[in-house]
Amino acid sequence: MTSPTSRRAPETFGEDAVVLLDFSGEVFHWRGPAPYHFVALPEEDAAAVQDVAREVTYGWGVIPVRALLGGTEWPTSLFPKNGGFLLPLRVSVRKAEGVALGDLVDVRLAVVRP
Repeated sequence: MTSPTSRRAPETFGEDAVVLLDFSGEVFHWRGPAPYHFVALPEEDAAAVQDVAREVTYGWGVIPVRALLGGTEWPTSLFPKNGGFLLPLRVSVRKAEGVALGDLVDVRLAVVRP
């Protein structure tokens, strides 16, 4: 099985973006129905996503995105939570970039159409 992540130069990232964001956040663990590691979008960036949510969501408030952390890019979806959004960090991304709980990470995020 191939890895869900890819490596691509950042300057080509986000060409298909409805909204392109750069932000930093702390990696945390949420023990919901399935345990995941996430980064919360800052309020200002979450508001920018909310502004385009109706045109890009494919249901339940979930927003399709392409994310870039370090040199690792992957397709995923933002999860709505308490008026903001959470970016899930796949195990393969965390391993490729050496990311652990509590780390402060820089993320580039492209909100895309489904």
